[in-house]
Amino acid sequence: MAVILPALVPIYFVLLLGFTAGKRGIVKSADVGGLNTVVMSFALPASLLAATAATPRAAMLGQWPLLVTLVVAMMLIYPLWYLLQRRALRRSVSESALPGSLFPSPITLALLELAQGAPAAKAAGGGRPAGKPSAGRATHVVAAIGRAFLKPIVLAPAAGILISLAGWRLPTLATPALRQMGQVAGGLALFVTGLILSMQRFRLNGNVVLATVVVTVIQPLLAFVVARALGASPDVLKMSVLMAALPSGFFGILFGANAGFSSEDSGAIVIASTVAGAGTLALSIAWLYG
Repeated sequence: MAVILPALVPIYFVLLLGFTAGKRGIVKSADVGGLNTVVMSFALPASLLAATAATPRAAMLGQWPLLVTLVVAMMLIYPLWYLLQRRALRRSVSESALPGSLFPSPITLALLELAQGAPAAKAAGGGRPAGKPSAGRATHVVAAIGRAFLKPIVLAPAAGILISLAGWRLPTLATPALRQMGQVAGGLALFVTGLILSMQRFRLNGNVVLATVVVTVIQPLLAFVVARALGASPDVLKMSVLMAALPSGFFGILFGANAGFSSEDSGAIVIASTVAGAGTLALSIAWLYG
């Protein structure tokens, strides 16, 4: 707990600060869109670009087992979760696309783009025989994927990784300028998440419980299996499991807010996994380092 509390208490504090500001009407619901735009289009991209571009090429390449482990673990869960929401629970595309994971963010953004443009795509494909793909629909899918990959939150870290791997450096003044903007990213994102949560009801239903178990138990165990299969070093294996065991992040909520979608389950999953994560992280640390 001496390791976990210093990490989690600041998160709880800023979430609670945003939640209280929303509940008391200190920050109005009309302000959430603007604040979210600052986070998703400016602060987080600046932070990610500065961090990735400043990483030496050798260090970037040396992290590939950790990166592959986390990507595989999360990308295996993401489509299964999406299909469960769509097929078993009959949720909408937008609701199903918000598990809030960083690595599948282009997929999440593309699905949200598709959901936003679904009426137009349907109109474009109207009148075609059943079972035959619509050219308008296909064009809409390609356009949605293109728009998702051009979002600053996706483009910035990709550009930073390319700069790092190429051995280039950002201009001398660029890094401190980006970091100046990026310093507000984490705190403001948590504050906005708290604001959004203050406007939703918390319901601990079966879907929320299942998602919490997936995030805090199944995902770290899957990361352990993947890391072992890759022959990762003990240090990388431990780091992979701990990172995979972290509570569900705010990306799902902020992606949804940015696209005009609200998901009560997404908000409830953040709260439930953050509370449960204190216990599962303690168990993970005891298991890995005990």
